[in-house]
Amino acid sequence: MFDVVPDVPLVTVIIASYNHAPYIEASINSVLRQTYPRIELLVIDDGSSDNSVALLSQLQAAHGFDLRVQANQGLSATLNAAIARARGTLIVPFGSDDIMLPHRIATQVEYLEGKPEVGVCSANIETIDHQGNVMGAREQRNRDLPFRRLDFDDLFLGRKPGPAAATLMFRREALDKVGGFDPDIRLEDIYITLSILRAGYCIDVLGEVLAQYRDHPTNTFKNGRFMVENVLKTYARFRDHPEYEAVCMRFRNSMFLKYANRDKPLARTTLRDIPLRHWNRKTVRGLWRLLASRR
Repeated sequence: MFDVVPDVPLVTVIIASYNHAPYIEASINSVLRQTYPRIELLVIDDGSSDNSVALLSQLQAAHGFDLRVQANQGLSATLNAAIARARGTLIVPFGSDDIMLPHRIATQVEYLEGKPEVGVCSANIETIDHQGNVMGAREQRNRDLPFRRLDFDDLFLGRKPGPAAATLMFRREALDKVGGFDPDIRLEDIYITLSILRAGYCIDVLGEVLAQYRDHPTNTFKNGRFMVENVLKTYARFRDHPEYEAVCMRFRNSMFLKYANRDKPLARTTLRDIPLRHWNRKTVRGLWRLLASRR
């Protein structure tokens, strides 16, 4: 689709969907409405048990994008397989519950021109609810951030706000250099961005909104145990960094505080893995929440 202008880079957009029937049509339509003239759209249903396959089949018949249906393989393995058959020099994995603004692809392609050191281009996001309504100011933590260039330490040490997954555009050569996504890590965006930074590229995050991120009950980040397990598994791939232990402990302290009054078993397990020498203000605040909560 859109593959009619040979003198501009071909961009491959990959949408891997799992049980996102309420959101997938809006996601696909936002790709179809891009102003950029040369896009290859690959859609993969990864073993959905809702009515996604029937809906996707109807959309494919109407719009002619590449659709594949498979037994569940997980997002990282699915993305690797899609990248292997993608024809684009720029790769955009895109959430099946998110929405691109119409000028998103054109803006990022134009920005990347002449900047071979930038392995990934990202941008700001606007948060919407499950019905597509723009959420209030308190939920818009990544809407008004300024432009920033990230190196490995910026992201690993949390020195600057990281890139938004809903706006990632990768140079294919950068993905190839690091061997793609790791199927053993289910939180794919943190791993791949750190890997590309470690390989010597930088990530530029544009200071404008280019996508809408949908906040709904099944968002990955709302699964605390999943987040703790996979973020720490990701960090372990970079355990040779001199600040590795401190990075892990800061993350554990943040998760302990977050879940102290939401998930006491998870909070207690997390606290047991924080040695006393790594306690900080978040630990103390988390202990207060843990003791004060009746849940």
